[in-house]
Amino acid sequence: MGVSFYSINMDCIADMQAELRSSIARYINDQGHTIKAETVWFDKPQSSEQGDISTAIALKCAKEIKQDPYTLAKGISKFLTDKQLRFVSQIKVAKPGFINIKLDDEFLEILIKTIITESEAYGQNDSLVGTKWVVEHTSPNPNKAMHLGHLRNNLIGMSLVKLLTKSGAKVFSDAIDNNRGIAIAKLMWGFITHMKKPGDFPPTIENWVKNKEQWYTPEEKDMSPDIFVTNCYTLCEADFKKDKETEKKVRDLVVKWEAGDEQVRELWRFLLAYAYDGMKRTLTRLGSHWDKVWHEHEHYKEGGEYVRQGLKRGIFHQLDDGAILSNLAKYKLPDTVLLKNDGTSLYITQDIALTAKKKEHYQADNLVWVVGPDQSLAMQQLFAVCEQLGIGKISEFTHIPYGYVGLKDGDGFKRMSSREGTTILIDDVIDGVKEKLAKRSEAKTDTTELTEKLALAAVKFSLLKSDRKQDLTFDTEQSIETTGASGIYVLYTYVRIKSILRKKPTLAVKLKNDQTEPERLVSRQLMYFPAAIERAGMDLSVHHIAQYLLELCSTFNTWYGQDVILDGSDRESHKLAIATAVSQVIENGLSILGIDTVEEI
Repeated sequence: MGVSFYSINMDCIADMQAELRSSIARYINDQGHTIKAETVWFDKPQSSEQGDISTAIALKCAKEIKQDPYTLAKGISKFLTDKQLRFVSQIKVAKPGFINIKLDDEFLEILIKTIITESEAYGQNDSLVGTKWVVEHTSPNPNKAMHLGHLRNNLIGMSLVKLLTKSGAKVFSDAIDNNRGIAIAKLMWGFITHMKKPGDFPPTIENWVKNKEQWYTPEEKDMSPDIFVTNCYTLCEADFKKDKETEKKVRDLVVKWEAGDEQVRELWRFLLAYAYDGMKRTLTRLGSHWDKVWHEHEHYKEGGEYVRQGLKRGIFHQLDDGAILSNLAKYKLPDTVLLKNDGTSLYITQDIALTAKKKEHYQADNLVWVVGPDQSLAMQQLFAVCEQLGIGKISEFTHIPYGYVGLKDGDGFKRMSSREGTTILIDDVIDGVKEKLAKRSEAKTDTTELTEKLALAAVKFSLLKSDRKQDLTFDTEQSIETTGASGIYVLYTYVRIKSILRKKPTLAVKLKNDQTEPERLVSRQLMYFPAAIERAGMDLSVHHIAQYLLELCSTFNTWYGQDVILDGSDRESHKLAIATAVSQVIENGLSILGIDTVEEI
């Protein structure tokens, strides 16, 4: 069986890139400085007049070779020009040492055919093939409904799962269910004391066990399960702060739960079922998933044994009061208590046990935690302690911090605060965007499903388009703009292309080898998609992909405004092929962001 024409084309593109890299590396190595071909990185030039791809390798290597960057760049340029590489039409050098390469139209023709043929596979790479990753994300506490901060965590986590998969890795996603402790006890006591219907007997757990129908359900309160649970918790929290008797009752519940009191455990299971139901509704709406959920109550005691073993081995030391302290001087980190003097666990104690369980369960090369920046020091300490205990190497552990999400406050940023009542719940965010979209729509038919998809696209893109480390302000109005930096703008472009393609359902790919400048700008922009994925993988931030999509859509819409695609000319099929490739790349990029495309708006 012969090799297909398109397979040869795909190999041509890879060969061109490999030949450029290896030729540049060979020249630099001949100058006495050894580099590997894969370290030669190509970027997009500042303007299309400079070329299609550019490398700053001369700037990076000039000092070692003892040449000024411009002279080195000119030497590399002449070397490449003399080789007369296929697809390379022109090489120019710009100060202080950039090498700008222009590719010919044959390359762009092959690129378009490749995208159409590879379809959803275009852009993926094999840089992580053979590796196994675990991404822990979201991990909401079951005593409160999930808010905007959880949403950013979730979207970053899920997009990383998709991104790493596109790079060839085997990826699992998981979460920790923090289902025990004083916060859960407050939830239980809040339910018992504030959700009892009017009646003669007192609100106790014993009475609830015998008369469950005398306590309100979420349905009876006309609340979603997660809001019901949140109310129980917050009502008790208010009592806890001002009433010593409530504090005593709550702390007694913690003791009884840990002692295995069956009535307390029954109430615990009952209320957590509501919490999990509420979480599931929201996470399903987002298209999120976990491959595994670790429940804190199943392992929270195990961390203590690791710490005690570390003490016996001389890794840690014991304070005068009996508490066990870490010894992280060689990591240049402050020490932290690993086990309290009464033997009870801390968060880090539990995390040690869970990290060990993850290593054993997944046998993964990399464990990733998507956790807020306020936990950066705690994560570093955890990684160092786990290395000391032989659980894994620091290089196998990665903390993915992310910036705070604020509310729009005039022209500034206002951080959310549950104490100040400025926390926004995930469902409220989506519903608010959905409501504005519905009001703007002039459609006469029921567009509930479409509006839901558009709302999710608007929210997801808005939270993923910025570097994950940046603080950001969520702006509902901006998220639904049709001409700005929004997910709606990207979808509008996609729908516009699909509308054109529906008028010509049978596409015979007949590309021209003489692209006009506007066509060329669109085609070259398509070339940068794999690099956007690679850059996102290097930074573990998908904002590179979101920003790429905005630029691709802008370039396409500029062309669309200057030309007529369905013009009946002999170039029509050529234009349709370019449009098809653009729609495919938009779809591929949005899929990494967890955004579904739509055919009509």
